[in-house]
Amino acid sequence: MSEPLSTPLPVVLAGARGHGRWHVENIRRLQQKGIVRLVGICELTPLTEEELGDLGTPEQSADFGALLDATGARVAVICTPIPTHTDLALTAAERGVHLLLEKPPAPSYAEFRRMADGVAAAGAVCQIGFQSLGSHALTAVRELIEKGAIGKLVGLGGAGAWVRDEDYFRRAPWAGKRRMNGVDVIDGALTNPLAHAVATALALGGSTRAEDVTGIETELLRANAIESDDTSCVRITTAQGHPVTVAATLCAEEADEPYVLVHGSSGRITFWYKQDRVLLQRAGHGPEESEHGRTDLLENLVDHLTTGADLLVPPDETGAFMKVVEAVRTAPDPAPLPDTAWHRVPGENRRVVPGIDGLVAAAADTLALYSELGAPWAHPSNEVSTR
Repeated sequence: MSEPLSTPLPVVLAGARGHGRWHVENIRRLQQKGIVRLVGICELTPLTEEELGDLGTPEQSADFGALLDATGARVAVICTPIPTHTDLALTAAERGVHLLLEKPPAPSYAEFRRMADGVAAAGAVCQIGFQSLGSHALTAVRELIEKGAIGKLVGLGGAGAWVRDEDYFRRAPWAGKRRMNGVDVIDGALTNPLAHAVATALALGGSTRAEDVTGIETELLRANAIESDDTSCVRITTAQGHPVTVAATLCAEEADEPYVLVHGSSGRITFWYKQDRVLLQRAGHGPEESEHGRTDLLENLVDHLTTGADLLVPPDETGAFMKVVEAVRTAPDPAPLPDTAWHRVPGENRRVVPGIDGLVAAAADTLALYSELGAPWAHPSNEVSTR
């Protein structure tokens, strides 16, 4: 990277509605701190004065490249449909514009490599938007593991039991799709809404890069009338020698906070990654709970560009997660659950899989897959070697 930049950095946001509203508010917060300045918004329909509020009058256009050229942006935040990520990232990088790219970074490993290699060749910096990887709890948990607080690391489990109504799968044309118009989308429970559970479990086990993954087993199912999985689990074999099993559903009976469970030979650590909350349980001690701060990833990107601070989530540190996306992409299409395995909740327009909350927790607790836990509707896993 050349000479450090100075704040406030001019920023363009691509995708300002849906999840993009979170980025609008975060940019508003950082603009008030003098860290960034919103100079452009790329949306098909411009934001209204009411939506912009005190953000001023940034230029608005549906043409991302032209907007970057017109505004002189130094940073772009990309929060657009998954299949558009690679081309938009390269459009920015070719102009020397640095990136915060929303997760998942791409719908296939090939597209991920095209993005990461192209951005690197252009000399641009890219941060992948796994916000949980900015949690200071990660450092705290890693230190506990390293000092032997829970004995030898045995494996890691992830659990995500969420509630989503049927409208969730109609929120955008690509929602709930595996492919659209012949292009990969891969909008499944493990790869999009609960992707943080996968990425965070891999990160806590020190298995973040593509070469850290040696095998992947998937069980992909769906209760909703969609293409992608809404109830699924994955078990990842790692070069580090400890398995990572993550179970997820969008059809829970009750919504719960997602978490990662670190299994040791003499204890365990639970990390509720949305809350930055950690619980240490070990032999011979009472439970110890702690709460931690979090570094915002856009703020960290700006710090990296202006002071040389370490970048928290560069693309190659999400290579292992992208191997999981690729395994989900190449797996057989998710199997529809039998009608007897789910029911609609009256008045809530959502489908529930009875018993799934307990199965998700049991998978994280035992590192077993749904089929191994005796779920009558689960099929034996589809296994992929990444070697």
